[in-house]
Amino acid sequence: MSANAASSPIAKALPIWRDPAAWMKASDVVAVLLALSLPWSTSLVGIFGAVLLITVAPTVELKGFLASLKRPISALPIVLFVLALVGTLWSDAAWGARFYAVGPAAKLLVLPVLLYHFERSARGSWVFGAFLVSCTLLMLMSWLVFLRPELSLRTPELAARGIFVKNYIAQSQEFTLCAVALAYPIIMLLREKRIALAVLLTAIAFGFFVNMAFLVVSRTALVTVPIMFAVFALLHLRWRSIVIILCVAAAFAAVAWQTSPALRRTAETFVRDYQLYKEQNIPTSIGLRLEFWRKSLGFFAEAPLIGHGSGATRGLFERVATHDSYQASSEVIGNPHNQTLNVAVQWGIVGVVLLYAMWLSHLLLFRGDGLANWIGLLVVVQNIFTSLFNSHIFDFHEGWMYVLGVGVAGGMVLRARSEAAESSGTVRP
Repeated sequence: MSANAASSPIAKALPIWRDPAAWMKASDVVAVLLALSLPWSTSLVGIFGAVLLITVAPTVELKGFLASLKRPISALPIVLFVLALVGTLWSDAAWGARFYAVGPAAKLLVLPVLLYHFERSARGSWVFGAFLVSCTLLMLMSWLVFLRPELSLRTPELAARGIFVKNYIAQSQEFTLCAVALAYPIIMLLREKRIALAVLLTAIAFGFFVNMAFLVVSRTALVTVPIMFAVFALLHLRWRSIVIILCVAAAFAAVAWQTSPALRRTAETFVRDYQLYKEQNIPTSIGLRLEFWRKSLGFFAEAPLIGHGSGATRGLFERVATHDSYQASSEVIGNPHNQTLNVAVQWGIVGVVLLYAMWLSHLLLFRGDGLANWIGLLVVVQNIFTSLFNSHIFDFHEGWMYVLGVGVAGGMVLRARSEAAESSGTVRP
């Protein structure tokens, strides 16, 4: 059902529980609540995700919805989930472990629903505004917790680093995404001479970077921020602007490095952790990742086509673990901290092809200009590169960031293309 049909006089005359327009607005509000709760809570995200499916259902035009599921951007997430479900059939793990491994892929089923809904709704920007406001409040709370650690809901160690809820990896993902995403509207506002709003957004973006520089930042963010800014510069800036921004960024990085012990400590752990692992087999963060990746490649080589099945990873690590205490080689885990290897071990090359096909289809969706295209592209790029060090499609927080970001931005892009096609008198294929 189109948005115009949902707002027709006939629809307005219906009781509110049968009015598609009311359900459309309710779905928009639920999506906004999901975005608001994402930086703060896991249980609320799960609740609002389920409620969203319920509120969208009365607005669905079955023929149009089924047609939308045939598009690769919607079909590939569904197929990846189906593979995880079918993968339980050839796994050697206990059935509880098999179905537990399917759970992280279930959130991908919400992505096609978001694409379908926001292709018809004009309120997608509400969701991104809500996420920015929520992350800004979390950033302010982070400073407050740093000054008053007893206010934190986390351990004293995390509280001392400005963590109020969740963990520093999730917080860094949110702050990085918001800070870099704001670059596009700031540049557009400056070109339109809307200086006051541009200064406000610049202050917010700067606040995110200062927080990460002086309180806590994940090593994943340190690696991905330059990549995300490089993508923005190549797509949206002239060479003179790129040089100016590089100089400003270099100056900020130099000042932050000299004045922030937290930033230096995080950067220095790269070399220290690697040396401790190589020389003494100590289970440092980097050392464990290298150990997990090395073993996972061996597991993949044992079953390269369809993998070992859903939930088999932990059993495989238990099989090859040593029994030496405090050694990296003795660690057992069900997640190799790399999205590609996580998929490859369980579902082989078939799963890897589906994963990369999904990423590629979503990258191609955001080829155009505009804020929605920029946010969607940034979400996909961030997920791809952070998934080198974590399984961020399957991790709860980062996976929902991907589903919500791609779903809402993708729907907005599809809506804009549909309206452009209608105004030009052409019909979309």
